[in-house]
Amino acid sequence: MSSPSLILWRLLACPRSGASGIAPLLLLLPLLLLLPVLAAANCPCQDPVLCQPIRQRPDFEVFAFDVGEKTWKSYDWSQITTVAVFGKYDSELMCYAHSKGARVVLKGDVFLKDIIDPTFRASWIAQKLMVAKTQYMDGINIDIEQEVNCSSPEYDALTALVKETTESFHREIEGSQVTFDVAWSSKCIDRRCYNYTGIADACDFLFVMSYDEQSQVWSECIAAANAPYNQTLAAYDEYIEMGINPKKLVMGVPWYGYDYTCLTLTEDHVCTIAKVPFRGAPCSDAAGHQVPYKMIMKQVNSSISGIQWNKDQQAPYFNYKDSTGRFHQVWYDNPQSISLKAAFIQTRGLRGIGMWNANCLDYSGDAVAKQQTEEMWKALKPKL
Repeated sequence: MSSPSLILWRLLACPRSGASGIAPLLLLLPLLLLLPVLAAANCPCQDPVLCQPIRQRPDFEVFAFDVGEKTWKSYDWSQITTVAVFGKYDSELMCYAHSKGARVVLKGDVFLKDIIDPTFRASWIAQKLMVAKTQYMDGINIDIEQEVNCSSPEYDALTALVKETTESFHREIEGSQVTFDVAWSSKCIDRRCYNYTGIADACDFLFVMSYDEQSQVWSECIAAANAPYNQTLAAYDEYIEMGINPKKLVMGVPWYGYDYTCLTLTEDHVCTIAKVPFRGAPCSDAAGHQVPYKMIMKQVNSSISGIQWNKDQQAPYFNYKDSTGRFHQVWYDNPQSISLKAAFIQTRGLRGIGMWNANCLDYSGDAVAKQQTEEMWKALKPKL
């Protein structure tokens, strides 16, 4: 037999033919009012208190993305303040995070053409709210990353969606948090020309994805850092100069790198790469492929260069030769490069730091891997 919350979900997700997106809400208002009671009865945690939303606001945010599996059991919970669930929902993770005082938020994505309709926006928000309530979650991280033109109707609709989502979540879930993911720079990266100041005002904070900074390469087609230091930091100054409060900005750092096949590799480690155009740019990081930190640390053992450090980009890299004799260059972030960025967060007064994604480290328990993993977590702490 279906529970009231499941019936509500089905009606919101699949309204009857001819019904407007808002109609199910009006028809099922009594069920919406019953959700808190249902929640208390169905709490999956041993201690029902753990199903209550997290209300405290930390002074420093450490925002972790989790994409699945059970590696979360080995995360550094002394630091984490928010976990964004981008994998399958895990009630055990929710209970554990709440026991550590950390929020758990769901992923919010939607096709931008749809949100031009205010009725659709209301229905979408209601669906997300229902999921958050029935899964005892503490908010939503909106991750859209689609193209928007400044003169398009999606431009204002996106800002409206964020504002309406924030208002609804704050009203319905005490202490809830609504965040929005933005590109590493405000300069229409990958044609994402958003109303950044309006969106920042409309939500609790922005998660700035300070990685994939080679998605559009307009200069030389050579391998380079995923998140070069000077370029990364300059973009935060640009966000702040737009009028965005530093306390509305959380720096996202990559716990992965890029493996590029070199067309040529010079003695001074310049790796030319294939021209793979992307959104108008002649070259892009699509010439390489993403590699998680745990794999990079294994791969470096067979490198022909050892770990190198680029002073201009303040990032590590190494070269290796594959089984077919081709040369590769791998660029990534490590505790040294991340610590430099964490220090900037402290001096500029940003809201905090986070990573894509927490599953990228080796939690196997191997002695060497354990030390490498601990060092990556420690690098998130700004050195006072």
